[in-house]
Amino acid sequence: MSQLFVIRHGQASLFADNYDRLSDLDVGQSRALAEHWLGAGIRPDSVWSGTLDRQIGTANAVSEVFAEAGDPLPDLATTAQFNEYPADDILQTLGRHLAERDEHVAALARAFEGAEDDAGRYRHFHRLLEAVMAHWIADDYGDTAIGTRWPEWSGGVRQGFRRAMADAGRGETVAVFTSGGVTGVSVQTALAAPDIKAAELNWRIHNASVTRFTFSGERISLDSFNDVAHLGLAQLTYR
Repeated sequence: MSQLFVIRHGQASLFADNYDRLSDLDVGQSRALAEHWLGAGIRPDSVWSGTLDRQIGTANAVSEVFAEAGDPLPDLATTAQFNEYPADDILQTLGRHLAERDEHVAALARAFEGAEDDAGRYRHFHRLLEAVMAHWIADDYGDTAIGTRWPEWSGGVRQGFRRAMADAGRGETVAVFTSGGVTGVSVQTALAAPDIKAAELNWRIHNASVTRFTFSGERISLDSFNDVAHLGLAQLTYR
């Protein structure tokens, strides 16, 4: 049996001009994960990530610790199939469409725009994103112009995992550095759960957490979800 480790990237830069940039805290989160793996005798035989800076940066930070220990990891393979869902596009197109037709979404948008501090912005942003995502996943918004639809994005994610697992040898360990939405799809798919569960799981996934599966061929089983045993309390973040 082979193992698949799905790692969410370290803390990014929420509300900064460029969210796709790791924060200073990510270095500690990534090193803690790598040191935990070294201590536990875990060494990935293949390492994958999406093409986003925060995903590649987390993978590289972990690889640096292994290199410092004299046990360098394999070269990183990247694919856009492990990129996060297009949140900005979803909010700007579908979110605007829904706000014009749904008073609940409109109220959430007003609350977010009127938030006076980062805590309020984060709280209202999450509520707005959660509401809009539910419509996006249900694919119930007709022919509204939006760049990527749920079936297209989630289908690509599943293809990416099938490719990474197919490339692994028997008994090997695959590490995929990605994002919360992708991790949610991996669990939802393995459990044959409704699509909305991918989003509901996503909201609970910590930065630099590990979700582990056992697989053989196309058969896959969930072993653990959102493991943060390698992180201290001060290192626990969601965004």
